[in-house]
Amino acid sequence: MGKSTLLSLLSGLLEPEHGSILFYGQKLNQKSCNAIGYMLQHDHLFEWRTIEKNILLGLEIQNKLTPETKGTALNMLKTYGLYKFKDARPSQLSGGMRQRAALIRTLVLKPEILLLDEPFSALDYQTRLTVGDDIGAIIKKEGKTAILVTHDLSEAVSLGSRVLVLSKRPATIQTVVDINFPDNISALERRNSSEFKDYFNKIWKELNENE
Repeated sequence: MGKSTLLSLLSGLLEPEHGSILFYGQKLNQKSCNAIGYMLQHDHLFEWRTIEKNILLGLEIQNKLTPETKGTALNMLKTYGLYKFKDARPSQLSGGMRQRAALIRTLVLKPEILLLDEPFSALDYQTRLTVGDDIGAIIKKEGKTAILVTHDLSEAVSLGSRVLVLSKRPATIQTVVDINFPDNISALERRNSSEFKDYFNKIWKELNENE
């Protein structure tokens, strides 16, 4: 089992061959799957739709588009700095702005859990740092639980509260590392803290022992 299989199981796209996945103590079903948001590596914004219409797409598909939910979506565009681009096409936005738009598209559906499949991997390094900081702040502000899959140790430490290190395929949980930073510091500030290196080295050691 690899990371893509793991996320597909958690989102209900695949059923486990053995065991069960529980959501609030109940076996994963269609209702609980609707409470799970899935953000992929690429933003998958449609060029023929404006940013506003891209944001509203999930609401349209789930027949949840109402004046109230549309108002919520527009307020999120304002809150996260994209409102003035609501009539723009995806190609007119930077990679970081597109990822923010993709996250808002997911959040307007009010998921209880977010699955993030290497959402920053297509960005250049500098943009990746900034967008990771932005999206981490948005998730914290919205009070969401997120499961982030990444191969970037620095990203895992700077954004996570708990890091699960997976073994080689078939993947099992090799170790769990709890990450503790002050609540009031950003992902970028975490990278500059004295504890960051210790967490990084601990996880690096676990990975090397798995070779």
